[in-house]
Amino acid sequence: MDTSRNDQLGELAADASLERTDFLAAASAQLGKFLDANAERIADLGGLVLIDDEVDYLAVAEDLTFRSRSRYLDEATGKWVSETETIENPSELIELYNLADVFAAFQEATKAEAGLDEEPTGTADLLKSADISSTDTIPLGGENPYAAAADDWAAGGRDVDEAPETEEEAAGRLYDLALAFQERSQQTEAHLLEQFESAASQLTAFLGDLVIIDDDDERLTLRASGTFTAEVVPEAEAEAGTWRKLDGPDDIVEFYDPTDIFGDLADTLAEAFPALSGADGASEDGDEGGESEADEEPQEDHSDDADK
Repeated sequence: MDTSRNDQLGELAADASLERTDFLAAASAQLGKFLDANAERIADLGGLVLIDDEVDYLAVAEDLTFRSRSRYLDEATGKWVSETETIENPSELIELYNLADVFAAFQEATKAEAGLDEEPTGTADLLKSADISSTDTIPLGGENPYAAAADDWAAGGRDVDEAPETEEEAAGRLYDLALAFQERSQQTEAHLLEQFESAASQLTAFLGDLVIIDDDDERLTLRASGTFTAEVVPEAEAEAGTWRKLDGPDDIVEFYDPTDIFGDLADTLAEAFPALSGADGASEDGDEGGESEADEEPQEDHSDDADK
C-alpha cells in the first residue's frame, strides 16, 4: 500500500472539506446580508416566488424563510413525487441552491413583478422563423409540456411526419398519442394544484380546514396547511363501498379537474362568508327590490281605481 499517496489523498480531502465549509459560511453570510438589507422590501411585497417550473419551486416569505418544492419521477412507480420543505435560514438554502442562481432568481422575479422586459434576445426572430405565435404559452424556465409529450411519443419509434399505411395503424398511433397527452396534461394539472397550495398556505393557516365536498362517495378538503386531501369511492368499487385515499395532487387530478376544484372552493368560501359576494348580491337585491316596489305601486293604484 502506498502510504504517502493515501496521506496525500486524505490531506487533499481535508483541505477540500475546509474550503467547502469556508465557502458555505461566506455564501450564507452574503445571502443573509442581502436578506437583512431587503427585509422591509420583501415584507412589503408579501414575499416572492423565485423559481416556478415543472421540477422546482422556491419562494421567499415575508419572514425571510424559504419554501422549496422539488418534483421527480419515481422510476419504481412511474409517478411524479413532490417533496416540500421550509428552509429557516440562509445556510440551509445554500446547501441546496447555488448562490449565484438564487440571486439570479431574485433578479428575474423582481423584473417579472415590476412588469419589466426581459433581457433582449433573438426570441422574436426565432418565433417568426418557426411560425410560432408570440401569444403561445410556454412555461417560463421549463419545456412546453405538450411539445414534450409529442417528443416522448415520437421517441417510441414513431415518426410523426410519416403517414400511416392503414386505418388501423392511424388509429393505434392516435390512441397512443392521446394517452401521452393525457398523462402530460395530468402532470401539468398536478403542478397547478401544487402552485395553488404554496400560494394559499399563509391564508389557510388563518381559516383552518375547509371542507369543499362531502358526499356519499367523495370528500375533498383544503387543509389549514394549504394542502388538498381527498377520498373517493371509484366506480369499480361502488358496490363494495371501498374508499380510496388520494395522496397528493398527482392522485387528485385523476378524479378532479382543477377548474372544478377552484370553483367549488370559491363557492364554499362564499357560503361561509356571505360578505364575499355581498356587493354584487346587494346590487342585485336592490335592483330586484326596486322593480318589485315599482310594480306594486301601479297595482295598488289600479286596485283603487277599480273600487271607484
